[in-house]
Amino acid sequence: MKHRVREAIFNLVGPAIVGQQAIDLFAGTGALGLEALSRGAARATFLERHFPTADVIRENLATLDVAEQAEVVPANAFLWTRTIPLEKSPAWVVFCSPPYDFYLERADEMRQLIERIMAAAPPESTLVVEADGRFDSSSLPSASTWDVRQYPPAVVAVWRSESQA
Repeated sequence: MKHRVREAIFNLVGPAIVGQQAIDLFAGTGALGLEALSRGAARATFLERHFPTADVIRENLATLDVAEQAEVVPANAFLWTRTIPLEKSPAWVVFCSPPYDFYLERADEMRQLIERIMAAAPPESTLVVEADGRFDSSSLPSASTWDVRQYPPAVVAVWRSESQA
């Protein structure tokens, strides 16, 4: 993810992130969850199925002295979202930035993952989906409720639970 896209995402999410539980699905380097913590998220959960990369996230958390506020889960996000073992409070801000090809090659699984997050999210939650120009935002669940922005080559879609719409 380019720096300008990450900045745009946090401008869209705004101060609502303060005190929330950040969930960084497909975490990679953990940049989104780390940024959320730096902007006031109470806690962060990082899902990364590649064990060596999950170790890098742990190292970054320790270096930044925020390991106590975070959990790194070396797991498959598709499986993890089937049970979502998180408390319903505080509200969540969920970042879904998988490899862009997943929206094409695993379209049904991606839609189900997003639907599960939307259904499980506590009031005042936010879901941010990042993809590229090949992504058809009309395929999102409840497509008309998403704020979709273009940041070529990226596309960012933000959904807020009804209580904050």
